[in-house]
Amino acid sequence: MQGRLSVWLIKHGLVHRSLGFDYQGIETLQIKPEDWHSIAVILYVYGYNYLRSQCAYDVAPGGLLASVYHLTRIEYGIDQPEEVCIKVFAPRRNPRIPSVFWIWKSADFQERESYDMLGISYDNHPRLKRILMPESWIGWPLRKDYIVPNFYEIQDAH
Repeated sequence: MQGRLSVWLIKHGLVHRSLGFDYQGIETLQIKPEDWHSIAVILYVYGYNYLRSQCAYDVAPGGLLASVYHLTRIEYGIDQPEEVCIKVFAPRRNPRIPSVFWIWKSADFQERESYDMLGISYDNHPRLKRILMPESWIGWPLRKDYIVPNFYEIQDAH
């Protein structure tokens, strides 16, 4: 079953994949990285003027990385604003996704955190650098295949 936004995107010839609905009934869509920037601009113009959150996760060891965007249409006098969840998957070897900083300024620290923890590069982000880990840190700590440097199990410590 396709949701309202998916039907609208199809009507306007915009490529995406419907992933269904979450437990709260919020529509979830998959957008390709190369289409994300143009579709993000279209969604903003369509009325999704608030980026509620952006996060990222490692789908599977050695698999894809995902950048997730929760967008909301904020309008005066509306008690239940329309929401959508967008997932953009990127390959693990060179994960690059267009930044939406220039559309939703609230993406600034959130995209930086996703970069810092998972190594997803957000193209055209003005300050894409580590935000939680020191600049000298090697690797991406939230990747499922990450090995902590110089880590020793407690039972090995004497």
